[in-house]
Amino acid sequence: MEHRSPSLAAALILAAGCLLAPAAAWAQAEAAKPAPEQEADWSRRLEEAKALQDKGAAQKKEAKEAFEARKTACFKKFRVNACQQDARQKYLQTVNDANHVENDGKNLEREVKKEQLAARDARRQAREAQRASELQAREAEIRAGQENGDSARSARLADKEEQAKAGVERHAAAEERLRKKQEQHEKKVAEKMEKARRREAEAGR
Repeated sequence: MEHRSPSLAAALILAAGCLLAPAAAWAQAEAAKPAPEQEADWSRRLEEAKALQDKGAAQKKEAKEAFEARKTACFKKFRVNACQQDARQKYLQTVNDANHVENDGKNLEREVKKEQLAARDARRQAREAQRASELQAREAEIRAGQENGDSARSARLADKEEQAKAGVERHAAAEERLRKKQEQHEKKVAEKMEKARRREAEAGR
């Protein structure tokens, strides 16, 4: 019957246990993916948001055309100024209602984008946990190899560990850059939409 030293046995047990960690982390990463129902809900709500924004924009366009027509028609009436003032009041009220509709669409879109960004962050964190578990498993293998006196194998594993660390750092840095770029893009889009809304509101006054 073969007998192992207590230190070697403990190292092998530790390595075996750590090898199970990547599987658990992988399952966690899979669980972090949005369910098909969630993806469908996001798509539906984004379509609804776009429809609201299109509706509001169309209402404002129609209101402006109607306003111009009423102003022209006012010249055929006795009280021209009063007629035009009334037309302007109707126009401003219609534009205000249209802005509410359009803003509802923009708010809904921002809400969905925020949820999608949170989901992406959750997936990124799950992937990082998976890579950390894999790195921990490799480190356990190195320790087991050292206990067994296999210096050549330990050297190879150490090299793999360094490569894995470098890969994890590169990947994490790339994902962080992508996340910041996405946030900046969404912020710029939101700012442009807000500026456009203000210009349209000011043009209608």
